[in-house]
Amino acid sequence: MTYTGRAVVAGSLGGPEVLRVVQRESAEPGPGQVLVAVEAAGVNPWDWKSYAPGSGGTPPVDLGIEVAGVVRAVGAGVRWFSPGDEVAAWPVRGGYADLVTVPQQVLVRRPPSLPAPAAAGLLAAGAAALHAVVATEVDADEVVVVHGGSGGVGRMAVQLAVLRGAHVVATASPGWHACLSRLGAVPVTHGPGLLDRLREAAAGLGDVVAAVDTVGTPEALETSLALVADRRRVATLVALDRAAELGIRGLGHGPGADPGTDVRDAARGQLTALAADGSLDVLVTGTYALEDAAQAHHRSRAGHAGGKLVLVTDAARATGAHAPVH
Repeated sequence: MTYTGRAVVAGSLGGPEVLRVVQRESAEPGPGQVLVAVEAAGVNPWDWKSYAPGSGGTPPVDLGIEVAGVVRAVGAGVRWFSPGDEVAAWPVRGGYADLVTVPQQVLVRRPPSLPAPAAAGLLAAGAAALHAVVATEVDADEVVVVHGGSGGVGRMAVQLAVLRGAHVVATASPGWHACLSRLGAVPVTHGPGLLDRLREAAAGLGDVVAAVDTVGTPEALETSLALVADRRRVATLVALDRAAELGIRGLGHGPGADPGTDVRDAARGQLTALAADGSLDVLVTGTYALEDAAQAHHRSRAGHAGGKLVLVTDAARATGAHAPVH
């Protein structure tokens, strides 16, 4: 049996204007595979970087590395999931689609209290954030700086550090300060004079002992090094090319970086449980239909979305499992 649905691909290398919706057939899932009817797919920088000129991508480029939806069919040997199960999955290939086939190992059950758009924006950013918090050994009563606290990964890192009992100072533009305060962080505006503002914000809390960089700017790196005595407790998820030079932790997929495979794989169950019970808030700042993926990528590339952007399918809109489309 074959299944037919839509998928968003990059027809050539370029900007978001090269995205198009195509019809795609999916075969019955093979051994160990699961066919997921996608309700929502998270938008991540990897998606638009994968078809940028010079990326090395070969068109047509499949997009979408994290999804939430419902199991449609399972292949031989699948023991943990059955048709009808609500799930989230990461990492996947081709998640900007009505249907996607994934290995069962990347799936996690989605509790009923966790809506599909939130689940679709949880795992990629959340796993990276958890890796950063673990790698920098954040502990109770310690002071940690998170650069880029309003972004998808930064916002997760703030919350995960707070859940560990740490005192968090987070950088963001002024429009996000109230949001960060609600999450338990002390917000600080980035820009000239940042080091002095960080020191002032940390005064009375203790010495800054760890820093997580989710933006990769010289400002973030320089202030982190000025504040944190032990460079092993400074981690960057972006400036991987400078990590070894500076003697700090580079986290992710890049030369000399720590991919954190075990931590990130274990994160699926932890993150969904925390999000389902309300301990971890996934802020979805915009939802778009599949055919409007280019608009979502323009907004993501501009870097001012904050939180997460998500694509929703017709299945999600039919069940009401979506936020208003922006």
